[in-house]
Amino acid sequence: MIQSFQVIRYMKELFANLEKLHTTELGVMRIKRNLCLNTDQVVDWCKSKISAPNAIVTRSGKNWYIDVDHCIITINAHSYTIITAHRKK
Repeated sequence: MIQSFQVIRYMKELFANLEKLHTTELGVMRIKRNLCLNTDQVVDWCKSKISAPNAIVTRSGKNWYIDVDHCIITINAHSYTIITAHRKK
């Protein structure tokens, strides 16, 4: 189980770099399809979810995983590229 101090450290690091978040055109299409989103502002949508008080940020290897509102958002920890997002099963 992840220690709470690690979660806080991960959240602080990710929040300090929110302006670096981006994705590719294919990433936008994949996220919209996976989550049935009706917005083209996928990065802004992800930023708002990541900033939500109930978001839980973890890191495994090279990726951040944000668990929020029955969704998992995956972000590359080095490039801050939003790789994908999907509904929790």
